Amino acid sequence: MDDIRANTVLPAVREPVSLYTADGLRLVGEIARPEDRPPLATLVMLHPLPTHGGMMDSHLFRKAANRLPALADLAVLRFNTRGTASEQGRSQGTFDNGNNEKYDVAAALDFVEYADLPAPWLVGWSFGTELALRYGGDPSVVGAVLLSPPLHSVTDEDLERWAESGKPLVAVVPELDDYLRPEEAKRRFALVPQAVVVPVARAKHLFVGFTEEVLDEIVRAVEPSAAPLPRTWPVSAS
Repeated sequence: MDDIRANTVLPAVREPVSLYTADGLRLVGEIARPEDRPPLATLVMLHPLPTHGGMMDSHLFRKAANRLPALADLAVLRFNTRGTASEQGRSQGTFDNGNNEKYDVAAALDFVEYADLPAPWLVGWSFGTELALRYGGDPSVVGAVLLSPPLHSVTDEDLERWAESGKPLVAVVPELDDYLRPEEAKRRFALVPQAVVVPVARAKHLFVGFTEEVLDEIVRAVEPSAAPLPRTWPVSAS
């Protein structure tokens, strides 16, 4: 058995994809599926703020794509929102501070439907949590997992709309976050009765050093039978 390390890439079927928005842009993305069986659910990853380095290759999302198809039978869709660049390429358009990014979220969900992928969950990180809460009302969305939600642009009306949807909502909140810490998160998310706030002790906003804990919480929300994730893999992977 080999330990699963930061750079471990487990078996999956991975392919680049293009997402097309209603306002005429092409977004760069990648879909990772389980290698030899259909996925149980689909994670639609909404990355951190691109003006501060956020992108589809941000470390938690890259590691999710590298591990979760094999360890939890999940499909992982990552993409760069408008104007965002990474090693995978640059998406067309210009960053719009979370406004026209509503079309990017819709394009990702359109792709999930077109590719016949099951049970989409939104997984937002920082800026991506704002997109999930503001634009996650599509009937196809099962629920959302929020990593380090700042709740900067999210209004009480957004939270009340999510509450009315009845969809599950899990907020994974670092104890030492720069923007929103667990106690304040519990107060804000009180507007969403079904919301669960999961504090992560000693973690900061970017969750550096806490990948395993975060991936466990994502999987626990989406496919509880697969959590906690194994820390070893029986076949050598690089």
